[in-house]
Amino acid sequence: MATKKIYLYPVWVRLWHMINALMILLLILTGISMRYSTPENPLIRFDIAVGIHNVAAFIVTFNYGIFVIGNILTRNGRYYRKWRKNLATNLWKQFVFYAVGIFRKEPHPFPINEEQKFNPLQKFSYVIVMYLCMPLLILSGLGLMFPDLIAYKVFNISGLVFYDVVHIILGFVISLFVLIHIYTCTLGDKPGTLFKSMINGYHEEHE
Repeated sequence: MATKKIYLYPVWVRLWHMINALMILLLILTGISMRYSTPENPLIRFDIAVGIHNVAAFIVTFNYGIFVIGNILTRNGRYYRKWRKNLATNLWKQFVFYAVGIFRKEPHPFPINEEQKFNPLQKFSYVIVMYLCMPLLILSGLGLMFPDLIAYKVFNISGLVFYDVVHIILGFVISLFVLIHIYTCTLGDKPGTLFKSMINGYHEEHE
């Protein structure tokens, strides 16, 4: 059985992805600790959790800037801009494949190639998370550092409460996305195939 390799992940994308993944996991862990731990039974001591959370948040913010600039200046950005026709139909087709077809060993409805790195469901979720949720998460985190700068003046409510609610909701959405993302990364030809792509840059398929 021949193996087809396509170079889809340049070095900067792989480094960005690895740093982002590690920092997001730290943010989730410390965020859960700060939210649900008690002084008597802390998952991570509160002051330490806050410190780690803030440092990881700064790195994620800086890393996000690299992501946006990189997608503007390199060909990687086309994977987020170029859309297939009939989006709703394609999203449903991909969902049905993940829910049923993949377990029946059916062929992938949207094979990966050099022009289409993502299937429609991946692209839709990545665009929502990376270009909507992430900026709002970063802004709400900054808002927690300066809680009354905007919220009180605009909404006439405590900025701390406003930004905290927004930050928690977005944190939950991104945490759910990370779990689904990790799961779908096990759905390659072999469980480790897609993870390997983030090491050597090549997407592999058996023909």
